[in-house]
Amino acid sequence: MNIVTLLPFVVLIGAMFLMTRSAKNKQRQAAQMRDQIQPGTGVRTIGGMYATVKEVHDDTMLLEVAPGVHAIFARNSVGAVLDDAEYNRIVHGIEAEQEDDAPVVPDDASSLTEAEGDNDRRVDMTKGDASDEVEKTDAADQAGAAEPADAADADATEPKDAKPEDSKRSGDSDAK
Repeated sequence: MNIVTLLPFVVLIGAMFLMTRSAKNKQRQAAQMRDQIQPGTGVRTIGGMYATVKEVHDDTMLLEVAPGVHAIFARNSVGAVLDDAEYNRIVHGIEAEQEDDAPVVPDDASSLTEAEGDNDRRVDMTKGDASDEVEKTDAADQAGAAEPADAADADATEPKDAKPEDSKRSGDSDAK
């Protein structure tokens, strides 16, 4: 037989070996997690229910799903064992206290963009009439801006009497 004909079979057997090995590893970790369950531990079931363990038996456990409400679950139904801080955050809404040394993250990016001595001119992107444009250019000239006027500023200062025939009016579309 040629080695080229055996290569796909070898690759297939190797892939199957790796898949079964990882599945066995996950099962071993899940069994280890379930063995660590003690009364008072917060858990999440595979159905998504959060509860506190009250009693642990061989194949079952008694969970308190709400104050005074107890239910018996199979040990295999536990999806995750939660640490106390995570359980309190999810179930009771209690946030863990932050250390004083922890960096404070701002709620928005405004503190990241503002700098001391920020003297940049703000550009107004809103639509305005021609008188607003003239006032803006006058204010910029008084502030010491030595920039020449754009062609757009010159067009904005033209009298409103001049209406070119091909220009679009408010509400017109490009469709012909």
